[in-house]
Amino acid sequence: MKKFVWLVFLAGLVPQLSLMGALGPPNIVFIFSDDHGYQAVSAYHDPRKLLQTPSIDRLAKEGMRFDRCLVPNSICGPSRATVLTGKYSHMNGFYDNTAKSKFDGSQTTFPKLLKGAGYQTAIVGKWHLVSDPTGFDYWDILPGQGVYYNPPFNRMGQHIKRDGYVTDIITDLSLDWLKNRDKSKPFLLMCQHKAPHRPWEPNLKYLGHDHDRQYPEPETLFDDYSGRGKAEHEQDMMIKQTMNENDLKLDAGPRLSPEQMKVWNAYYQPRNEAFAKANLQGKDLIRWKYNRYMHDYLGCIKSVDESVGRILKFLEDEGLAENTIVVYSSDQGFYLGEHGWFGVIAHTAVGLLAGSDEARIGEQGHGIEPRFRRDVFRSGGPSDSQRNAGPQPDAFVKGNHAG
Repeated sequence: MKKFVWLVFLAGLVPQLSLMGALGPPNIVFIFSDDHGYQAVSAYHDPRKLLQTPSIDRLAKEGMRFDRCLVPNSICGPSRATVLTGKYSHMNGFYDNTAKSKFDGSQTTFPKLLKGAGYQTAIVGKWHLVSDPTGFDYWDILPGQGVYYNPPFNRMGQHIKRDGYVTDIITDLSLDWLKNRDKSKPFLLMCQHKAPHRPWEPNLKYLGHDHDRQYPEPETLFDDYSGRGKAEHEQDMMIKQTMNENDLKLDAGPRLSPEQMKVWNAYYQPRNEAFAKANLQGKDLIRWKYNRYMHDYLGCIKSVDESVGRILKFLEDEGLAENTIVVYSSDQGFYLGEHGWFGVIAHTAVGLLAGSDEARIGEQGHGIEPRFRRDVFRSGGPSDSQRNAGPQPDAFVKGNHAG
C-alpha cells in the first residue's frame, strides 16, 4: 500500500509535548494540499530526488514525519469528509465526487468540537464538499475544484473573483485571518490548497524552475502489466494514453489575463513547437510526457512549499510558535510515473491516533520524542460541562484498535 503525506510540526521546538498544556490550549494550523505524493517531499528521500521542499521538510526535521498514515478513500471530497469527522465514508455519508454526494454539515466535526471549547475556527481554500462549511467562524472557499489562475471564491456566501495565483491567494487570505483574529482565543486554521491537483498549472514565476531537466524515470514507467489482474489492465490513469492536451499544455491554456498569457506562452510555445517537430513515438513520447508532467506538477508544489514557509514565518514573527501545532498533509498520494501512471493512490487504509497512552507513529525528528500523550490532545478539548452538553467522539466514531 502507498502512503500519503502527513507531517506534524510543533512550532518552536518544544522538547516535551506535555509542555504545551502549560501554555494553554494549543493553536492548530492544518495545511492541506491535493494529490501531493510523498515522492515529491524531499524529507521522504525518494531516490529520484525530484524536488527540494525545505519548508515542508522543516516539519519533518523539527517535528514528526508520519510514515504509515494512510487514506481509506483516496479522492478529494471523501478524504476531506474523513478529516473533518474522523469517520469512514460509509459513516459520514460522503462517498465520491459525483452529484450523489453532499456533505451533511449537521454531523459532528472536530472544528465544531473545538469551537465549542472556545476556539476560533476558519477554513480557507479548497472545500469540495458541495454544502457550505459549518463549524467555522470564517470560511472563504473555492467553488468545486477551483482554478489555478484568477479564481472565484465563496466568502461566507459572497462570491468574489480574485486576481492572481490560487496558492498565493489562499496563503494571503489565511494570513489575513490570522492577523485579524480575536487574539484572546486559541484558534484552528485550515489552509487547504488546490495544488498540485490536475491539470498541474504552475505559478508563472516557476515556469522553467527545473531548467528543462530530464527526470530520472521510475523503474516501472513502461510497465505492461503482464501477469497482473483486471484492475491494472482496465485503469484509466496512464501517462501513455490518458493524459490529454490540457494536461500536457498543448492546448490554448488556462483563462489568463493578456499579461499572464504572454509569460505562459513565452515558456510553453517554443517547447511545444519543438515537440511537434520531433514527432516522437513509443517510449520517447512517453518520456516526453513524463518530463512535462514532472515540470508542471513539481512547479505547483514549489508554491505549496513556499506557502508553508510563509505561514511558519508568521507564527514565529507573531510569537505564536511555542504554542501552535502545525500539521501538513495531502488528501491522498499520487503516482508520479510508477507503472506508467499519474492518478491517485488507492487501496489504502486510514491511520488513527487512538489506543494506548503512548502510540508510536512515524519517525522521530530532532525536536521531540516520537510519541503522543493523551493529556496533550485533551488540553484544548471541551470542559466536563461542555462534554455533557453534546455528542462526544466516542459516541459516533466506530473502529477497532489496530494493536
